[in-house]
Order: sequence, then structure tokens, then C-alpha cells
Amino acid sequence: MQIIYLIVAAESDDKAFAAAESQLVRHYVKAPDVRETVLVEKKRLEKGTGFVIETKPAP
Repeated sequence: MQIIYLIVAAESDDKAFAAAESQLVRHYVKAPDVRETVLVEKKRLEKGTGFVIETKPAP
């Protein structure tokens, strides 16, 4: 199993999920089997805004 973190900017939750799916299709030759998609955090997006995504080391 592979965990993928994807950041998208969208006007609504529905558009965010659609954008996430679209990005996966564009990135991979064969789109991965997605088991779960979760909105983790909503933040205002402005010029100069940055976000850190922490991950756990692989076992």
C-alpha cells in the first residue's frame, strides 16, 4: 500500500475531490486504486502561503 499526499486548491469540497481525482489521473499512467480520500484541513490560499506536511517514516 502506498500513501499519497495531494494538495489541491478549490472553491468547494466537491471541486476539491474532483481536482484530486483529476491530478491522480494525470500523474500516473494507470490511476491507482484509491481506498480513501480525506479533506484534512481547509486553509486560506494567498500569495506567499506555504504548508508543511509531516509524514511518518516507512516501517
